[in-house]
Amino acid sequence: QVQFVESGGGLVQPGGSLRLSCVASGSLFAIYALGWYRQAPGQQLELVATIATIRSGGTTTYADSVKGRFTISRDNAKNTLYLQMNSLKPEDTAVYYCNTRSGNSLWGQGTQVTVSS
Repeated sequence: QVQFVESGGGLVQPGGSLRLSCVASGSLFAIYALGWYRQAPGQQLELVATIATIRSGGTTTYADSVKGRFTISRDNAKNTLYLQMNSLKPEDTAVYYCNTRSGNSLWGQGTQVTVSS
């Protein structure tokens, strides 16, 4: 299994931006379709963005709530997944996690994103 370590969260004002990073262990990073998930307090885990393997075209998908504001990308040479978040809203406040698109690998600690004035 691949294991993930997320970073890049923090406190940001509404309308601001953050870039999250997720470094994966192991040598099989490139063969997985990946996703960014988030969980707000008292809410269920939500899949916000996915990216296919480069071999499959690297197709991306987004939840309606983040479409047009978030961009997912990957760098297979660095075993790293990114989430660029722009025009942040208070409702984006959550702990953000990365995992395979199916969510069946080991979960990391996540990174807290707080959007507040």
